[in-house]
Amino acid sequence: MDGCTRQNPAYRPANGRAPHRGLFPYLPLIGLALAISVPAAAEAVSPDEWRPDVKRARQYAKHRSGDVRFAIVDPSGRWYDLHGGRASPMASTIKVMLLAAYLRQGSVRDGALQRDDRKLLGPMIRRSDNASATRVQDIVGEAAIRRVARDGRMRHFRYSNTWGLSRASARDGASLMSRFEEVVPRRHEGYAKHLLASIVASQRWGLARARPRGWKLFFKGGWGVGAGEVNHQIAFLQHHDSRVALAIHTEFGPSHAYGKKTLKGVASRLLRGLGR
Repeated sequence: MDGCTRQNPAYRPANGRAPHRGLFPYLPLIGLALAISVPAAAEAVSPDEWRPDVKRARQYAKHRSGDVRFAIVDPSGRWYDLHGGRASPMASTIKVMLLAAYLRQGSVRDGALQRDDRKLLGPMIRRSDNASATRVQDIVGEAAIRRVARDGRMRHFRYSNTWGLSRASARDGASLMSRFEEVVPRRHEGYAKHLLASIVASQRWGLARARPRGWKLFFKGGWGVGAGEVNHQIAFLQHHDSRVALAIHTEFGPSHAYGKKTLKGVASRLLRGLGR
């Protein structure tokens, strides 16, 4: 038991001397009092019973510079958010949509991926290569990307030819990630998840630093500098058959480093208690 040790009746200290006779009769009572005074360790909560700590996340977000928005879906399907319907430029989080649109092509959906496919998609997701994203956008076209938005129930999505300026809300991002297997062909689901699980180390900030123990993380970040600086992450976490999907958006923050700290702060509060 944390905080106390049960006394063995035959216990003798290291110096070989028995406890003082005046205290010995009371040791069991003292031990009992200590046991009562030490709070019991919190029992682990099953995923279906767990709820995100939205209150703490909102309080934290309130004191951060810029605009902070989030949306999260717990394992039972309940939704929670903070300004979750406000859209902002997606930056590189749209690359999840580009990945899905590419894998859904008739020439790709039911066949084995070729080396050229992997050379295009791998860098686009794992290290957020922009040239690869532009190439994929040119290949799949606007209609295919809009179909991904429709099937992912992204109600606030607005397409732009400059892909990073396409707009979506935090609710859109969480919805897309909660329905990941519905927008990605079954044949290529494993490959797509592998890419999202193996983002390069230099981009594993924010939410990736708050991953609960025992949960697998699949995510993509997006960021951009300038007057409307954005730092976003969309993700889903999986533990056996349970899933949590979330998106955290920050906009108009003072720096990329500040945005990364905000993402981690919001995520760690939302996911509090999930990995115990």
